[in-house]
Amino acid sequence: MKTTEILDEARVAYRTYPHDETFDAQHLAAALRVPGENVAKTVLLRADGDFLYVVAVLPAPARLDLRRVSAALGGAEIRLATEVEIAEHCPECEFGILPPFGSRFGMKTVVDESLAKHEDIFFQGNSHTEAIRLPYGEFVRLEHPLVVDIVERPVKPK
Repeated sequence: MKTTEILDEARVAYRTYPHDETFDAQHLAAALRVPGENVAKTVLLRADGDFLYVVAVLPAPARLDLRRVSAALGGAEIRLATEVEIAEHCPECEFGILPPFGSRFGMKTVVDESLAKHEDIFFQGNSHTEAIRLPYGEFVRLEHPLVVDIVERPVKPK
């Protein structure tokens, strides 16, 4: 099911934005002229071998900390999924696009807590030339994600 269909079915107010073709969240932020912290990137993860897939959602400029994700999931072994695996789990999306709605594809969704401080989040829509702006509260209401700290933190010099 396409992301806009998910949102329409749930009767959620959202807005779509056409933009020049982008292939990552940082470039999407630049195309939309919004701070990267407001743009959610999604990453597909494999947990405990081949048996469990998890969607991680974090701000565009952040780096995922696999150890934090593992801890949030009870110590599961975590690794990044491939683009082919993304395509297999989200066949209605353009290659390389993963919506932040893991539950719609039978997967758990984990969201970095820093996204909660934003009124709205932006994310890639159904294609590499469409973005969606959605109130963060509506995202949580629809998805019921696990909201935890899952991004790397800079090491402070001693």
